Amino acid sequence: MKVSVLICTYKRERLLEQCLYALIKCSSELPDEIIIVDGDEGKTANIITTWQKKFSNIKLIPTKNINLSVSRNIGLVHCAGDIIALTDDDVEVTGDWIKKIKQLHEEHPEAGAIGGRIISVGDNLLGKVADSVIFPFPDKAGYIRTVATANASYKKEAIEKVGRFDETLFRGEDVDYNWRVLQKGYKIYYDPQLIVKHHHRASWRGLLRQVFMYGKAYYLVRCKWKDMYCVYPHRLAVLKDFLKLGYFFIGIFMEPAFQLKKIKGIFGKAIIYPLLVIMQVSWRYGIIRGYRWRGEIYD
Repeated sequence: MKVSVLICTYKRERLLEQCLYALIKCSSELPDEIIIVDGDEGKTANIITTWQKKFSNIKLIPTKNINLSVSRNIGLVHCAGDIIALTDDDVEVTGDWIKKIKQLHEEHPEAGAIGGRIISVGDNLLGKVADSVIFPFPDKAGYIRTVATANASYKKEAIEKVGRFDETLFRGEDVDYNWRVLQKGYKIYYDPQLIVKHHHRASWRGLLRQVFMYGKAYYLVRCKWKDMYCVYPHRLAVLKDFLKLGYFFIGIFMEPAFQLKKIKGIFGKAIIYPLLVIMQVSWRYGIIRGYRWRGEIYD
């Protein structure tokens, strides 16, 4: 299997350098090609030229930044691999990433998409909270409903059937895309041993805003797909709907309790729990704001 790696970047030259260093210099097996879509109209050309001396099959595609979906759609057209692996410019892949992707796709021909674990580059408090809130994936391998495109790969045949990313979505485009993968009859497989390291937001304010925007995107995606799994009811008609609505609010305190299982030590749990509650409030507030804002995209 040939593997194409698609990376979309925008004004993150330093992080892109680290991303390419991990992918090229630290990998036990290289991809067949790397496609870089630069939303800053190709201002990373000097960086790409330097890396082309070490790995010749890198292609730079300059474009104007609109959103991630647009950039990915531009890049997908240029990907020739049997497997198209997606990651971000703020990600550093591990040394066996390409090798593991090939292995998993060979072992799981039924999977249109395969993803893995995403952990913080740093080991500070902000990184631990972000790991729990932004990428709350399970510890065991198996089939799941979605994977994050910071660490995801798709069989090209699946992409050809699913089509383009939804360019009307400012976030949540990966959840939407993975749902469409499932609708086409493919499965989505997750392996926690397929690991990348992510540079999370550098401040609490930035992380809070990110979580809030994820909440807004969550609502918009559920407006598009009424039959998609959802934390809130689309209507209040039967008892189950009212119970789900109740959990929407009770979950502010229950979800952080579940997430604490990955945190070691009573002291650490005591510090992180209130922070996780605040993140849950921000995410749910984003959903509520998404309800008020939905007419701009879906009605």
